Amino acid sequence: MRRIAKNYSWANLPVDHPIDLIDRCRVMGDRMMISYLTLHQGFHVAPHEHDNEQFTVMLSGKLKFEIFDNDGIEPRILEIGAGEVLHLPGGVRHGATAIETSVLLDLFSPPAEFTGVDQNSKKKPS
Repeated sequence: MRRIAKNYSWANLPVDHPIDLIDRCRVMGDRMMISYLTLHQGFHVAPHEHDNEQFTVMLSGKLKFEIFDNDGIEPRILEIGAGEVLHLPGGVRHGATAIETSVLLDLFSPPAEFTGVDQNSKKKPS
């Protein structure tokens, strides 16, 4: 199979809104996915988990994460802001709230058609 490099522009990709207060663009590869997200102040995704490994790269703003990585009962609260990266191994239950409007990159491996925001949505993902 021939492999061909592709170039993308966030400005030219479709934007979807699987739940309130989120703008999302995605590029999906064979073994990895990257999403460019704007989470508006007050955005909330309920705690969820997935098998995919996830990196959240904060470009601006501030998010509060609830992370259930020890006993799974009491969450560890973690606030992250611009210049920080959060690594979530697969299977770690987590939720997030935008303390202020935030711009970030989410990287998933392997790619996921359905992410936590899709799991919390009543809409079908685009």
